[in-house]
Amino acid sequence: MTQAVETPAAPLSVVVPLYNEEESVGPLITRVNEALADYPAPWELILVDDGSSDGTVARVRELLEQGNEHVHLIELQRNFGQTAAMQAGIDHARGEVIVTMDGDLQNDPIDIPRMVARLLREDLDLLSGWRKNRQDNLVMRKIPSRLANRLIGRITGVELHDYGCSLKVYRATVIKNIRLYGEMHRFIPAWVATNTSPSRIKEEVVTHHARQYGESKYGISRAYRVLLDLLFVYFFMRFRARPGHFFGRIGLLMGGLGGLILVYLGFVKLVFGEDIGNRPLLLLGVLLVVVSIQFFTTGIMSEMITRTYYESSDTRPYILSQRSRAEAEEDLPWHLPKQA
Repeated sequence: MTQAVETPAAPLSVVVPLYNEEESVGPLITRVNEALADYPAPWELILVDDGSSDGTVARVRELLEQGNEHVHLIELQRNFGQTAAMQAGIDHARGEVIVTMDGDLQNDPIDIPRMVARLLREDLDLLSGWRKNRQDNLVMRKIPSRLANRLIGRITGVELHDYGCSLKVYRATVIKNIRLYGEMHRFIPAWVATNTSPSRIKEEVVTHHARQYGESKYGISRAYRVLLDLLFVYFFMRFRARPGHFFGRIGLLMGGLGGLILVYLGFVKLVFGEDIGNRPLLLLGVLLVVVSIQFFTTGIMSEMITRTYYESSDTRPYILSQRSRAEAEEDLPWHLPKQA
């Protein structure tokens, strides 16, 4: 007789940022309740209002009075942006597994149990949604998204089909070690890769619906911010603990080029007796050498700041695996010397 395979589960927190979603918040709560009705572990739904100017908060409070005790509302003082709202929800989440998703009903909560089960079954730290059949405008949303996904994948080294999908499942011990700023929610897989192995980051095809109510609040119009944040992500991933290497490389390149220019001009002056005082090349060579010194100085200062940061705080330049953290709390045996 075949034994039924138990679906893995753990205490779960579903985090949903909201901004002017008065019409969709009711159906959202209903669909989450339906999708997780048979979930075998405790769960909660955290709604984060990102300074909505419509009746979103009033509508949520009305629904809370109808018996949704497991639904919790967090109100931000003003509109801080999707990343800040997502961070607020993660900070208040109590589950061992955390799910984030949009509040516009384009993500389908029906995918959550399957994704949570896979995360636990395969011992992953992040399972990212892939909107393979995306229901959005081709020119304004799909094409820019595909280009952005390829660019982000090449720069960060974490290759995913869909960085922009908000439906993601995290292990709480990992995502709570990451602080999100700016537009950083778009690069969460890259940030997670700074704390865990990329092999523990996977993606799952998810359902995607066309927007039913209102218009998109967090659009592609912030592209320039995304590019700036992408540069910061690249620097942080490669040189977080050794910023001197980043600035030192630039300083070496400029200093070497400036030095070659000055050596060439010196050769021309001493061997051929030519006048070099009025040559623009002389100014360029001196400028490159001076700029290289500035980059070396910046690198030294960055190294000092980094060392001060790690030594004065409880932060370490490494993170133990979950198994090693558990073993570190145990009273491990010593190899005792032989008694005479």
